[in-house]
Formats: sequence, C-alpha cells, structure tokens
Amino acid sequence: MSEFVRICGRADLPPAGEAREITVGERIFCVANDGGSISVMDNVCPHRGGPLGQGMIEDGKIICPWHAWAFDLKTGEAHPLASKVPVYEVRIEGEDVLAKL
Repeated sequence: MSEFVRICGRADLPPAGEAREITVGERIFCVANDGGSISVMDNVCPHRGGPLGQGMIEDGKIICPWHAWAFDLKTGEAHPLASKVPVYEVRIEGEDVLAKL
C-alpha cells in the first residue's frame, strides 16, 4: 500500500530548471524542479543505470547524463523509446516535501 513519505524539506529542493539526487532510507530519488513544478521519480535510468538526478531538465523532461535518454517529468515515459521510470505523486505540507511511495 502506497503512503506519503517525507522526501526532503522545501529548502532542500533544487532550484528551478535543475534536478538533484535525494536519498530516503536506502533509496535514491531524482527530484526535479521544472519552473516550480516538482517531480519525484526513480533515480536510475533503465537504459544503463545512469543517475537521472544528475541530468539536465529540458522541455519538461529529465535528460540522463550518461546516454541522453529523455524522460517526461510527469509520466516518466522515455522519448521516443518505449521505456518508463516510475514517477511519484508529490505534495508539499508546510516545509515538508512528501511523495506517495
């Protein structure tokens, strides 16, 4: 059963137009800020395991720094390939950033 879990504090979010890796327990997530819209997704690119949180944001997508695969920040779908990264529902409560894991 999925529940909302604290991912980080609001102050820990990446600046607009950037992504960051954030560790929660034993998992690492890619947290992206696309013009104020926050996305939380798995950090591992399904192509070769690249760290998505170290990638660049471009046109609503996170670009893997290893081989430039692009994943939609809302759906996790790769473009133009038929691959997908899990994306988690996000909500901000006060100073806490929560994701439904």
